[in-house]
Amino acid sequence: MDTRQLQQVRRFNRVVTGRIGVLSDNYLGSGRPLGEARLLFEIGRDGAMIRDLRARLSLDSGYLSRLLRSLERQGLAVSQRDTGDARVRRVALTAKGRKEWSTLDRRSRDLAVSLLAPLGERQRERLLAAMEEVERLMRASSVTIELADPASADARLCIEAYFRELGQRFEAGFDPALSVSADPAELVPPAGWFLVARLDGQPVGCGALKITGRRLGEIKRMWVAPAVRGLGIAQRLLDTLEQHAAAAGVNVLQLDTNRTLGEARALYARNGYVEIPAYNSNPYAHHWYEKRGLRRRK
Repeated sequence: MDTRQLQQVRRFNRVVTGRIGVLSDNYLGSGRPLGEARLLFEIGRDGAMIRDLRARLSLDSGYLSRLLRSLERQGLAVSQRDTGDARVRRVALTAKGRKEWSTLDRRSRDLAVSLLAPLGERQRERLLAAMEEVERLMRASSVTIELADPASADARLCIEAYFRELGQRFEAGFDPALSVSADPAELVPPAGWFLVARLDGQPVGCGALKITGRRLGEIKRMWVAPAVRGLGIAQRLLDTLEQHAAAAGVNVLQLDTNRTLGEARALYARNGYVEIPAYNSNPYAHHWYEKRGLRRRK
């Protein structure tokens, strides 16, 4: 990233924060700073799990606790153990809090009107399109890619969703027992690596590398949740797996895929994977790919 790019980001941040009034301790005339107002709004009329609020707002536990205590002192919210799981705390708005929520909702709408009203119709559409693009890219930049235990809850959630999707998309369904193995024990170092992609603390994708021979590896379990496709997550997963492969001394990566997975085939093709003859007997595979020269990337 060059200086021009960094300066543009900082300039954009200053314009937005100034225009929507987040620098004041009286956000939207609420008599409180943005942090408290946003937390109150996110709790919403139906309440929320505290752990979900922490993930959604990217707040550390200490700061979130201070904000919650402030709302409770003002009589706007109450927190208690969840009736379904005593290990989890839930927060809800009081009657006073729900009234304040309605006021914030109305004033937030008024602020949106004030941003759009001075613009002509074409300018308004340009601004909305730009906002949509910025929102999409900001979400993409919030995705984390991390090594994970393939037997962990997040990993299992991703793999089970992956299997369900294959079962729906493959012409004859999908039975993982009939496919080439990629068991958890095969996907932990030094036998392999497993990655989980997360957005707002929630698992939204996975990918794995399985070492299959001397300087030879195989890409497995590549999946991204449909709701977040288009954010470049699959590309980041593949890049990270290739980096781990190169660091482990792997020089050749292979993979197989089904003919119904056109988006996966396009991903591999644009990343230098070339189609090769079948190297396994996977009954669900119609295409086999290979990429050489990974060690040069170290």
